[in-house]
Amino acid sequence: MSEEISQGKMMQVLDWSYDKAINGVPGLDSAQELAEDYLKQSGSLKSKANSLIRWQNTKCATSGFISGLGGIITLPVAIPANIASVMYVQIRMIAAIAYMGGYDIKDDRVKSLVYVCLLGNASKDILKELGINIGTKLAKSAIEKISGQVILKINQTVGFRLVTKFGTKGVINLGKAVPLVGGIIGGAMDLSSTNIMGNVARDTFIY
Repeated sequence: MSEEISQGKMMQVLDWSYDKAINGVPGLDSAQELAEDYLKQSGSLKSKANSLIRWQNTKCATSGFISGLGGIITLPVAIPANIASVMYVQIRMIAAIAYMGGYDIKDDRVKSLVYVCLLGNASKDILKELGINIGTKLAKSAIEKISGQVILKINQTVGFRLVTKFGTKGVINLGKAVPLVGGIIGGAMDLSSTNIMGNVARDTFIY
């Protein structure tokens, strides 16, 4: 039985997931390390990002990745571990794409844009309402102009939208039925929604 997820809890787990994605977890690559693996490939930056998006979920299903996830399920808040795990995986992918695009993923403004990408196609409309237009790669100079007030507004909007998505029924849209066995993810990620998030991240940070 799922406990209702508040917006405050959602923001805590977002920040927790981002911290784990950026700083790494024993046995798992950080977002930067993941990005650097793909940057070593041949081809354009766009093709490298597409490769990451296309194959990330496949790699997540490998035994090494799955066994490593067992160590991160120590949550700071009462939130279903399957939700936190899916969010960690997807935030790490998006942050890796941002890094590939040359952005500072330790910058709070970039972190907020990573969070927005979790909303998939809705992210462009949300950013447009806040005066941030993405259709081509978001210029670093534009990111530098994002104020603390706008960051707060972005985070509040993302938190609200994710709570609405999850409701009290567990993972909806971000991941389909990700059962935990002994704290380890089993089953498949929702490839469709993850690919949409990856494409939005690519459009935001790559071109």
